[in-house]
Amino acid sequence: MEPACAALEISPSTYYAAKKREEKPSARGARDEELKREIMRVREKRGRKLYGAKKIWHELRRDGIEVARCTVERLMGEMGIAGLRARKKRPRTTVPGPAGPERPSDLLERDYTAAAPNRRWVGDITYVETAAGFVYAAFILDLFSRMIVGWQVSDTLRAELALDALEMAAWSRGDRMDGQLVHHSDRGVQPGFKESSQQCR
Repeated sequence: MEPACAALEISPSTYYAAKKREEKPSARGARDEELKREIMRVREKRGRKLYGAKKIWHELRRDGIEVARCTVERLMGEMGIAGLRARKKRPRTTVPGPAGPERPSDLLERDYTAAAPNRRWVGDITYVETAAGFVYAAFILDLFSRMIVGWQVSDTLRAELALDALEMAAWSRGDRMDGQLVHHSDRGVQPGFKESSQQCR
């Protein structure tokens, strides 16, 4: 062992101390093993296999076991177990309106091409998840250039959101429009938006 220690430039006592540590688990390792058993006990208790780290942590504390929540998360990760994650409710951006004579017809007839700029615009609303919650974004796209010509962002889904995006597009392209423009949008029922849907006056 002496030549190997010399080659690695470590003392023999360091080597044997490390070997001894490998044979005997550390205090933290022993504590982790004990906590893993407790985590499994809580998970199995009354069939609560859906419990996540937060609930298991609360249950352990109720049982008088002092442990940090991050430790429970770490150990559950090492064990390859996780609780059931609730699916986030996604906001709806389009609520189809009722069919009837007031429902605008599809003036584009599913043809999303344009022969020149400012002849055909399409609009839509989507949502973006941020740290503060969901925000809605409305966009107006020129089908000729595939360029966004108007947009607006809001934390509420109202007709003004889509109308403001349309007004921005009309303002930015106003000097280049000639009366042949058709604005096509989905058939949502945001109040007040139907009058601007699929047309620009």
